[in-house]
Amino acid sequence: MINWGDFEPKIMFSSRSAGSSAREIALLLKIASFFEVRYTMCNKKPTVFILDVDGVMTTGQFLYTADGKAMKIFGPDDNDGLSLLKDFLEIRFVTGDKKGFPISRKRIVDDMGFELDIVSTIRRVDWIAQRYALEEVIYMGDGIFDHYVLQRVGYGIAPANADKNAKYHASFITERNGGDRAVAEASLHILDKFFETYNPDLLPGNQLKLSGEWTV
Repeated sequence: MINWGDFEPKIMFSSRSAGSSAREIALLLKIASFFEVRYTMCNKKPTVFILDVDGVMTTGQFLYTADGKAMKIFGPDDNDGLSLLKDFLEIRFVTGDKKGFPISRKRIVDDMGFELDIVSTIRRVDWIAQRYALEEVIYMGDGIFDHYVLQRVGYGIAPANADKNAKYHASFITERNGGDRAVAEASLHILDKFFETYNPDLLPGNQLKLSGEWTV
């Protein structure tokens, strides 16, 4: 894993660059932008954690009946992990699944109390950039188009079973799969890297409001 804080990124243009094609120059500018965002994140704390729902909070599987999409499988501990994190930064969710939106809304909004928006994956970078500085965003995604987001934000996270391009562009890959504590693991990683390390030997204080899903 590269420590982006170890160096100040620089793009050196040789005399050959003057004759480079527009495509080559565009590629260099894209690389420069990537390093600039990742370098800036090392010097600023993130302000928002944005998560895709399907394949991150869920296993990514859709259970169908003859009437259509009926169920999704959400895993354990993820809501409690986010509860440890939510005092430090904003947390919200996005999904591109219109047909399964009522299922996702029931879990994410009604049960967990977080914001959820329908946003096309291929337009997700623009949607995020309209609301936040990209270098202050942590994004967690798993799909075949999520690498477009992961390569642009300040810090990207992918579950262990994510698409290979998503994992390639992620800053951190969890050991757990989506829908199986990957978000809980990511939450503890974010605490450790950017805020304060979670101490498993100490019980959470009374001032910390956990998910409320379990008797604690």
